[in-house]
Amino acid sequence: MNREKFLEELNKLGIELTGYQMIHLNAYCEFLKEYNKHTNLTSITEDEQIFLKHFYDSLTIVKAINLNEYDNLLDVGTGAGFPGMVLKIVFPHLHVTLLDSNNKKINFLKELVMKLELRGVEFYHGRVEDFCQKNREKFDVVTGRAVTNMTALSELCLPLTKIDGYFIAMKGSNEEEIKDAEYAIKMLGGNIEEQIKFNLPIEESGRNIIKIKKIKNTPKEYPRRYDKIVKYPLKNNGK
Repeated sequence: MNREKFLEELNKLGIELTGYQMIHLNAYCEFLKEYNKHTNLTSITEDEQIFLKHFYDSLTIVKAINLNEYDNLLDVGTGAGFPGMVLKIVFPHLHVTLLDSNNKKINFLKELVMKLELRGVEFYHGRVEDFCQKNREKFDVVTGRAVTNMTALSELCLPLTKIDGYFIAMKGSNEEEIKDAEYAIKMLGGNIEEQIKFNLPIEESGRNIIKIKKIKNTPKEYPRRYDKIVKYPLKNNGK
């Protein structure tokens, strides 16, 4: 996806970038490629693929939610900043927290924020379960993209989502995985409001955005430690 096609497809999403935002995204692309030469951040290193699979894909969240209506966003397992960092550039009013257990990726993001002179970005290096101890039900919007399976991701993200806030899961086209997570989502205080299926432009790979509203408090025993989340997923037959 070249720059012209990128802007054209964003217009279809109702996003019109300023020249300044495009300068920031170009700088992000260049810095990502440069940093990736010595630190493994992503396997996607060609400009056109970065703009399609990282930048455009991150911004498809607007199919599910109007971010202009919210103040703060947490990106769980942000990696090299997708979608959280891209959303900060395009929706600068958002206070964005970027969380990842990989310190090399957090250091990259800190350098990028300094390079772009952005404000209103916080970082957390560590596990979601630890972060949740002091930040429970704090965020208007919590995102997770390509982090783990939907059942585990729901247990990590819903405890951090405010009542009446949204957990937005950005997934591939695995329908069975989403169906398997329905019990956990309900148990953790969420309700699936919408499931948006579409294909990325050009390559036509399948995507699925699941919009989950937080309708009641998550029981305090969740999230459990990650090894338990994986070993004993929340299912109808018990923990």
